Amino acid sequence: MIKSISLSPIIAGTMNWGVWGKNYSSNQMAAIIECCLQNGITSFDHADIYGDYTTEAGFGKGFKEADIKREDVQFISKCGIQLLGGVRKNIIKHYDYSKNYIIKSVENSLQNLQTDYLDVLLLHRPSPLMKVDEIAAAINDLKQDGKIISFGVSNFTPSQTALISSQIMVDFNQIEFSLTHVEAMQNGSLDYMQTNNITPMCWAPLGNFFKNESEQNRRIKIVVDELSVKYDVASEVILLAWIVKHPANILPVFGTADVTRISQLMKATTIQLELKEWFALWQASMGKEVD
Repeated sequence: MIKSISLSPIIAGTMNWGVWGKNYSSNQMAAIIECCLQNGITSFDHADIYGDYTTEAGFGKGFKEADIKREDVQFISKCGIQLLGGVRKNIIKHYDYSKNYIIKSVENSLQNLQTDYLDVLLLHRPSPLMKVDEIAAAINDLKQDGKIISFGVSNFTPSQTALISSQIMVDFNQIEFSLTHVEAMQNGSLDYMQTNNITPMCWAPLGNFFKNESEQNRRIKIVVDELSVKYDVASEVILLAWIVKHPANILPVFGTADVTRISQLMKATTIQLELKEWFALWQASMGKEVD
């Protein structure tokens, strides 16, 4: 299937750019956006809730300062989660996928990002109260009005995705996937996406590799260190190269806001891990040989 848009093979995740992380100024936002583009990363992943509903606006100001053509980048955003307290003053965290809420969320994102359209809109997490006909009506209206180009979901199982797909085309599903979190490769999620021409994005593509000293990570580190030397790249590049070799054409969404690391990430798309190297990494993750 030919998609109506084309995303960069590595996607910049903006969750930590605002008050939930680096708390960048608009000048700093502009600089990191420019750094991404200089390194071939043209797609930016947002969600309305990031920074308690503030990060999109900060990014929008930075993007305007960067003076980059809108058609040279792709904006992804998500909606549906209602955070507890904060800006919205909700008394309980919940999901809202009513037609009016989806449309209002997109219009808020457009205003904050200072753009006329989103390249991709994702439903952030599945809700047990989703009404598919109401979601489809919202998406169809948004597409007809030119406010979104493509539609997808995030953190949806195959059956939940099939439910949405019964009335509206799903182009993307953003899931958790990494060498330390391989469930999507075992529970049929990636198989379903390949079968149904859905492009996977994956959040937390480095998993917990740099976060703890587990036995799993010690095993992985031995293999990663050897491959890092062989290919002369940083460890995270090897971890991403393992993901992009998968035939589902997974698009990793990286969370780092470090300019030095960003400049290295696209190398993952040029490294061709050998078959045995890919399986060596998987074996290290699983702690056993394949059956």
